[in-house]
Amino acid sequence: MDGSASASTPAASNGGTGEVGAPPTEPRVPGLSPSRANDYLQCPLLYRFRVVDRLPEPASPAAARGTLVHAVLERLFDLPAAERTLEAACAALPERWAEQLEQDPRCADLHTTDAERAEFLAGAERLLATWFTLEDPTRIEPRARELQVLHDLEDGPRLRGVVDRVDVAPNGWVRVVDYKTGRSPRAGFESSALFQMRFYAYVVWRSRGVLPKRLQLAYLGDGVVVTHEPTESEMHTLEARVRSIWAGIEDTARSGDWRPRPSRLCDWCSFRDRCPSFGGTPPPVPEGAVQRAIGVTPAPAA
Repeated sequence: MDGSASASTPAASNGGTGEVGAPPTEPRVPGLSPSRANDYLQCPLLYRFRVVDRLPEPASPAAARGTLVHAVLERLFDLPAAERTLEAACAALPERWAEQLEQDPRCADLHTTDAERAEFLAGAERLLATWFTLEDPTRIEPRARELQVLHDLEDGPRLRGVVDRVDVAPNGWVRVVDYKTGRSPRAGFESSALFQMRFYAYVVWRSRGVLPKRLQLAYLGDGVVVTHEPTESEMHTLEARVRSIWAGIEDTARSGDWRPRPSRLCDWCSFRDRCPSFGGTPPPVPEGAVQRAIGVTPAPAA
């Protein structure tokens, strides 16, 4: 998960300055997370709707279930190692779901009957059961959970995200773990997920001075684990790519040309009714919103 989709930021994300797990300072704008970077690459108008206009989006069952499962896995490590069982994780679902409903009332619209609620929670139980086939929580003591990572890129934005879990081995090797509640991408479509993980590795490297030894993606939708060992060379390449993306965002903000980029992903977009590609009309950009969100003042209209 990244900073835009975090369910919570618990006290378990702790540590000292210069150490993985150290508490971040208060974020400010302009900032860039891996999700928002991918939004811009997918469609500049989508980026504008989410970052500049901050238009509300309806809750989706998949996203809400993902947030719920993340919350359960995060809190599971509060228990003594021997008590970190699948039964304990599933038993925590109703309480975690009640907390989520308080934090995000939109989720109340996802089901209206007891049967729908039961099926929703059963889907979360299946995801948890898959995770227990991939990792043994009795053998893991995370250094941090739901860790907010921040780094000010020189002459650029503040890079930010939320790492699901950070493990540190006795020899000091760092593993960054991210839970994905969907299915693993088909061959050739892994770039977006790996970009996110390299992004996290870069921010940890720059802000804590430690390059993670391993990046791990656990796909609970189909039980696939993807691992990658980042290198310093990759980190420099990642930095150049992030700078290029940010330069594109700034150029688009100055010109005001937030044009849509239609693709098959439009089928899942919350803003189709506002998109010119589908006969919609975007709302006027609120005055000062671009400068507040991106730190750029748009050029005066001709």
